[in-house]
Parts: sequence; structure tokens; C-alpha cells
Amino acid sequence: MPDQLIVAREDERQIAERWLGALSDAFARNDASAVARLFVPDGHWRDVVAFTWSIVTYTSVAAIEAALRTTLGRTGPTEVRIAEGRTPPRRVQRAGIDCIEIILEFDTSFGHANAVARLVERAGGWRAWTLVTTLETLHGWPDGRPPELSDAERYSRDFGGDNWLDQRRKSLDYTDRDPVVMVIGGGQAGLSVAARLKALGVDTLIVDRHARVGDNWRRRYHSLTLHNEVHVNHLPLMPFPPTFPVFIPKDKLASWFEAYVEALDLNYWTSTELLSGGYDEVAKRWNLKVSRDGHERVLHPRHVIFATGVSAIPTWPSIPGLEGFAGTVLHSGDYTSGAAWKGRKAIVLGTGNSGHDVAQDLCASGADVTIVQRSPTYIVSIREAQKVYAIYSEGLPFEDCDLLATASPYAVLQRAYQLSTAEMREVDRALLAGLEKRGFRLTYGEDDTGFQMMYLRRGGGYYFNVGCSDMIIDGRVKLLQYDAIERFEAAGARLRDGSLREAELLVVATGYANQQETVRRLLGDGVADRIGPVWGFDDGGELANMWRPTAQRGLWFTAGSLAQCRIYSRYLALQIKAREEGLVED
Repeated sequence: MPDQLIVAREDERQIAERWLGALSDAFARNDASAVARLFVPDGHWRDVVAFTWSIVTYTSVAAIEAALRTTLGRTGPTEVRIAEGRTPPRRVQRAGIDCIEIILEFDTSFGHANAVARLVERAGGWRAWTLVTTLETLHGWPDGRPPELSDAERYSRDFGGDNWLDQRRKSLDYTDRDPVVMVIGGGQAGLSVAARLKALGVDTLIVDRHARVGDNWRRRYHSLTLHNEVHVNHLPLMPFPPTFPVFIPKDKLASWFEAYVEALDLNYWTSTELLSGGYDEVAKRWNLKVSRDGHERVLHPRHVIFATGVSAIPTWPSIPGLEGFAGTVLHSGDYTSGAAWKGRKAIVLGTGNSGHDVAQDLCASGADVTIVQRSPTYIVSIREAQKVYAIYSEGLPFEDCDLLATASPYAVLQRAYQLSTAEMREVDRALLAGLEKRGFRLTYGEDDTGFQMMYLRRGGGYYFNVGCSDMIIDGRVKLLQYDAIERFEAAGARLRDGSLREAELLVVATGYANQQETVRRLLGDGVADRIGPVWGFDDGGELANMWRPTAQRGLWFTAGSLAQCRIYSRYLALQIKAREEGLVED
């Protein structure tokens, strides 16, 4: 019997190098069609600033080719290679698809870029299912510091001259200059982008209405902690110490924000509010009126970044009879502690994270609590919720995790979240059954994509169970459907069956307005209408107006989780730096 022919299976690196060779050759020939043919017919190319100076996704070979025809020559990608010192090519499953995942790097006319390609095998060989390209640094700024200045020059022993503290005070006062960038809001979004901009040598001022750095977390309700784990939440340039708790308490995070500002020499004005503003098209700068400690001043930055967050302006629903309620009414953003309500009756309107947390805090403080559900809510246990950050638990270098977190376009995210939601739902089956038995109305999100898509699409509608669901199931927290309420009156909520649900406190946990409305309030209808909605997915599958140019010159937005702020602050800062260096125009 003749020997059987044994064909060796190509390893991941061989497959990756062959595909990269074809990509490099097509780049060198400036051949957009050849690049596009390296994708499967319904493949996705997501560019994060590297080619387009924006954040945009193209789907299908035809769309990818059309986009490359206008960007490939200008970008001039060269030296395409498997990234040195990064996670090597490997076989993985993403969104239920088996693929080879490659982290690569290349140079462009403007800087250094990274990319993640996910290859799948088809009849014609290995092709890209998804490709993300990200600009990481600009030429001349490889380490994020102005190359012409050194600490020795800036802080030399100039006896009789300004020392470091003198220089910091002058920098912070802005008595003889305007900032290039003004950041509105000093939470994680504002701090992250300001840190990135400072590292790029862009003069940046943060203004925040609170009296102390970190108050946007410090002043929130007493029991608040983050709902995702510490290793996902580092800020740029300065990671948390390894001794930090897995779920960071609000006050600890607030104190870290103060330390962050101090350590990175960020210019930050507390007790400062933007009152109004407009853009000067001739001078290409903003005229912004601010109030700082009660004193008004006009500043003229070239760029304004709204970092007021997804949760900026509280929304108040129209509640029949509320004006006649004799008790205390609070928005959940103003709730701090349940200690004063021990032995008293309270109603919490809303079943998102804030509503559940407030209800749990009141119950734990000894109040008699009713939570009111207005619409179906997605419930997931806190441990299961961490599965959406699974990349950070794969043992990869942190920088690789952040890059991989950018690598899934909308269609892939959608499928991935459907799979993870189904898995979490199965694990949480007993919890969910107990809630349904109590009459709690559940949802699993539009198209069963769970909480992460709910957050990205509309900023809420879900709860990570840290105990309140159990309180509802065992009756410690009473459940009432909003449709059962006819109206409020002096002593509480009059129900449609004629009974009265007494209350001395009503906490309204009904969410916040779109950031477009923040702009409308501060910069006027014209600017707000020009830019359109902020957050939520646009027709191209990207978050609307986030971390990229808007329809208003010099107006930018950043928001989101600590991880989102850390990752995308890099790309927002690079876009502004590129404009300041004349590399790109609006």
C-alpha cells in the first residue's frame, strides 16, 4: 500500500505573512482595487483616523475600494508588517466566526499606525473579514512629548527665576493667552483627552462647574461603585496601582482624579461654567463666556470639546399630579444617601442602574421602598456583565486589548453581543425567572443584543444586579408598574384601583437628555441643529459625532465609560494636533 500523502497545515504566521505581502504590494502600487479584493465580499474596513482623519466604517468590497481611491495616495502606507512585540497571529473566534487575528503595524505619510486584521478562509483563499486601521502617533511626536523641550531646560535651577510652581500658576491663570482647546467637563472624558492633548503639546484648559476635581463622582449617592472591573478602567498615561479594589468606590475614583490632574499638570478650572458662546468663522476661533468663581471672562480657543458625558441634563417625565405631592422630589443625580429616610416611605421611579441602586440604598437604610417600572428592563448579574470585556481577560498585553476593542464594526458587535447576551441569560435563568414571577417586565435589548448595545444606542435601560433584584424577588423592595398609577397627590401615588401608595420621598431615575441639548442650551439652536444628535449609532454604524469632526468647525465630543474615554481620547487628540500642525483642514 503506497504511503499516504501528508499535507502540513499552514500555521497562522505563514497565512498572515502571505496576506500582508499582498496588502503591502497593493499599497505600494497605490492600487485601491487590489486592496479591496483582499476582503471577503461583505467584509468591513473600520478606519480610526489613519486614512480618513475620522472614524468611519466601510462595508463591502465596492465601498472599501471607493474609500481607498480617495485616501490611499494621500496616506501612503508603507512598511506593513506583523507588529513587533505584540500578540502574534492566532486562531480565535469572534462573534461566532473562526478566524485568524493579526495585529500589524505600518507607517504613513503622517505617523505610525496599527491595525487588526481578521482573516477567514473562503474558496479563493484567506481574505479579510474585518480590518481596523488606527493612527497611533504623529511623526516627530513618537513618545507624546515635545521633542524640543526637556525637563532639564524647563525646570533648571534658575536661582531668582520662576521655579516649577511659578510656571504652573502662570500656565493655569491664562492671563496672557487663550487655550488652544477648552474642554467642558472634568470627568473621565475630559481628563483623558486633556492628558492626551498635553502630551502632544497642545495648550488645553478643562473647565468644570464643581468646586473640586472629582466631584462629579464624589457627590453622587453614598453607596456607588463602578460596575466593571478595575483592569478595564485605567486612564491614559497613568494606570491605577495594583492595590486598587476590583470595583472602584466613587470616592476613591474621585480622589484619583485629583491626583491625576496634579501628577500630569493638567490645567483645570473648578467652579467654572460655560455661560454662552459662538464661533467666529473669520478668526476661526470660539468666543466663549465663562463664569469662574462668580467672575465672568471671555476666552477664545480654537477648539471646544464637550466632555459633559452621556448623562448631562436630567430629564423629568410628565407625571400627573406631581405638583400636588407634599413630599420631597429628587432626580437620581441629586440623591446621596438613604440615612434620613429610615422608617419612612419612598418611591423610586425608574428601573435602570440608578433606580435600582437608589432603591437598594434606601431599603438598606431602613426605608419602605417601592420601585416603579415604566418600561421593560434588561437585568444581568454583575459577574456575568463582565463578559463583554472578555478580551481583557485573555492574558494579552493591555495595549493589545485596547486595540482589539476598536476592531469590531457595528455588524460584528451586534452579533457578538447577541451571543454574549444569550449566554448571560442562560446563566442568570433563576434570577430572571424570580423577577418575572414578581411581575417584573424583562427585555434583552433590541435584537437581543443586551445592555452594551442599549448603552451605545440610548445610554440606559438596564441594570447590573448587585442585590436589588434579589430584594424585589423576596419583597423587601416592592414593585409597581407605572401604568397602575393614576396620579400623584399630597400623600403619595393614587393607583387606578383606588388605593394609595403612600410616600414622603419620590426619586425620579429617568435618565438624561442627549448632548445635543447641552449644546443647544450653551451655544444656541443653530449649532445644535447643525450637528444633530450626539451618541447613538448613525447610518454608518458609528457613534454619532463622537471623537471625530462634527458639522461645526472646532466642535468635538467625547463621552462614555472609562475604557472608551481612554481608548478614543488618543484619536481625538491626534485629530486636533494634526489640525494645529497643518496636516489636515476641516
